[in-house]
Amino acid sequence: MKILVTGGAGYIGSHTCVKLLNEGYDIVVIDNLVNSNEKAIDRIKELSGKDFPFYAFDVCDGDRLEEVFKEHSIDCVIHFAGLKAVGESVSKPLEYYSNNLISTITLCRVMARNQVKRFIFSSSATVYKPGSPMPVNETADLGCTNPYGWTKYMCEQILRDVVHANPDWSAVLLRYFNPIGAHESGMIGEDPAGIPNNLVPYITQTALGRLEKLHVYGDDYDTHDGTGVRDYIHVQDLAKGHVDAVNYSLKHTGCEEINLGTGIGYSVLDIVKAFERVNQVPVPYVIDPRRPGDVATVYADAGKAKNLLGWQAEKNLDDMCRDSWRWQKQNPNGYHS
Repeated sequence: MKILVTGGAGYIGSHTCVKLLNEGYDIVVIDNLVNSNEKAIDRIKELSGKDFPFYAFDVCDGDRLEEVFKEHSIDCVIHFAGLKAVGESVSKPLEYYSNNLISTITLCRVMARNQVKRFIFSSSATVYKPGSPMPVNETADLGCTNPYGWTKYMCEQILRDVVHANPDWSAVLLRYFNPIGAHESGMIGEDPAGIPNNLVPYITQTALGRLEKLHVYGDDYDTHDGTGVRDYIHVQDLAKGHVDAVNYSLKHTGCEEINLGTGIGYSVLDIVKAFERVNQVPVPYVIDPRRPGDVATVYADAGKAKNLLGWQAEKNLDDMCRDSWRWQKQNPNGYHS
């Protein structure tokens, strides 16, 4: 069984590659290394003790993608590749729409020509309309507040239409909540370029001294401590969700949207305090005004994942904080250490 993993050198992709290899799957990885580092590929091989083909190019390149499909007998595709920074998507909307939609369309076309019919898509909870009842489930209204979210929304619709036109296809659209944590070895983890967009890398870099202080945006939300509440999921649990989705796609046709989250909401200050307690390290922070578009509370109803995939999150907040700090301490400058 051979899985093509696009964006396999990235944060979630690298952890999923290790999990796939440990479960006995063969993989082929494509990554253009725009938001990732080739050292992650070396570490995946070291962690798994297995070799695999790696290609450094953009999935939007249909000719090169076709060559990979001709060279390897692909059974299933997991599509992580794409631009992913919410703020950047607002300032560069055309770049986001072009990259994220064309890569998905190109992939579907090449799959169809090569009779590959199983597609696992890296989607996001950003597709849910703000103000949805919590916990949010897969039947909630959809609607986005930024171009990044709309690209996920549109790619989901593309895949639904492809499956409708080709009933022998299987597509699983995995809607992530907030991935944090790292591999327990500390060898692979989240390595953002520049100032982190996500909370936990900001915390770890502040704890390390790379950043002066954490900026907490808003403490006047209608939550237990006034800071925004989100559903944080360990990246290792998320990786397992992809393996379970592959197994599901082998036995089922059709298209399913599935949340991957813990079903528990933690505030920004909950995360800060847990990180300080678990790792015995201070995290200085300052309260700033709210950011436009942020909502008070978002957390998942993950019941469908349990029912269809047999999946549920197993790691807790302490695990997430401990593994994030281990990765950062062992790799103070990420993969550039």
